[in-house]
Amino acid sequence: MDKGSESFQSAVSASVPGQRGFDYLIVGAGFAGSVLAERLARGLNQRVLVVEKRPHIGGNAYDRYNDDGVLIHPYGPHIFHTNSPDIFDYLSRFTQWRPYQHRVLASVDGQMVPMPINLDTINRLYGLSLTSFEVEKFFESVAEKKDSIKTSEDVVVSKIGRELYNKFFRGYTRKQWGLDPSELDASVTARVPTRTNRDDRYFTDTFQAMPLHGYTRMFEQMLDHPNIKVMLNTDYREVVDVLPWKHMIYTGPVDAFFNYKYGKLPYRSLEFRHVTLPQEQVQPVGTVNFPNDYGYTRISEFKHITGQTHAKTAVVYEYPRAEGDPYYPVPRPENAELYRRYEADAEATENVTFVGRLATYKYYNMDQVVGQALAAFKRLQQRHREAAAGLAAADTLAPASA
Repeated sequence: MDKGSESFQSAVSASVPGQRGFDYLIVGAGFAGSVLAERLARGLNQRVLVVEKRPHIGGNAYDRYNDDGVLIHPYGPHIFHTNSPDIFDYLSRFTQWRPYQHRVLASVDGQMVPMPINLDTINRLYGLSLTSFEVEKFFESVAEKKDSIKTSEDVVVSKIGRELYNKFFRGYTRKQWGLDPSELDASVTARVPTRTNRDDRYFTDTFQAMPLHGYTRMFEQMLDHPNIKVMLNTDYREVVDVLPWKHMIYTGPVDAFFNYKYGKLPYRSLEFRHVTLPQEQVQPVGTVNFPNDYGYTRISEFKHITGQTHAKTAVVYEYPRAEGDPYYPVPRPENAELYRRYEADAEATENVTFVGRLATYKYYNMDQVVGQALAAFKRLQQRHREAAAGLAAADTLAPASA
């Protein structure tokens, strides 16, 4: 960043009064960084500088209106859902909500059938009319018993058998991860349930809703505090040694922080192809998965998700890639071991708190990142209390001046 730029000079000016500088330097303006910035500024009256290398706040949840006026998610669909009333109540301070329950269809054998697999999926796929009790027996009859569940393949075939595994999971997983499910940790496919009823919601969380005016508006409200300064288009390394700060909160890739000293942590990336179409709607649901056909994994239509009324519609095609922005940590034992080495260094680093997906090498849902950030704030809050108590005790014990 140009040190003569307006944003740089503004940050310098903000840090000078009283020679205090910033109490916190926060790297990244996504969920983790923004939640902590808000809590530290509003909850502890701390002076916070948020540094973001992208030209916008909100991280991957950032949304915007495209040239045709359709609200889109540039980094793919972000559907908010949580079982935590505390997390939902916290975010509700910064947004109103639009109730929304996400539904997904899978293109399999020339049909569009519900995903996750449920009673209707099986009946439509095989031309049957099974009941919930009968479909449970059907799954039991095709399941392959496993002595131990170690891989993503084991998870699926032990529940619903190899044919359904091949139709719904193997091709999708190989596209998404560049690996066969037999090479991936069980957690990958364990995230997707199988149902014996007709529930076709993708998520079953207690709270399912979308920010009424979009994620970006919510982040703007979160960061709207006089103690918070935001610098966009800025790598934190450009300012870390120039602007005074006391404690860093780092939400970027943990391996990058340590200059890849043990090697790069593997990620899968995505390429997004956005298309606007001259019609009101093209899909019956928000997302359609393509487990076996085409180079993309899914197509999402934003107007289902946002509730926007518009004469045109916008969709996004998702193409998994080996290189690009880091999206998904690759869940394999050797990668977990590599992360543990970085984790040990992170824990030993003074005055830096590592928070978020990239900093902890875990695939968290948005609500989980918010929960992690709120938990980190509580720990920092406790440190402030202990420091204040220590100062008070020192003042009490100090001898009176002559």
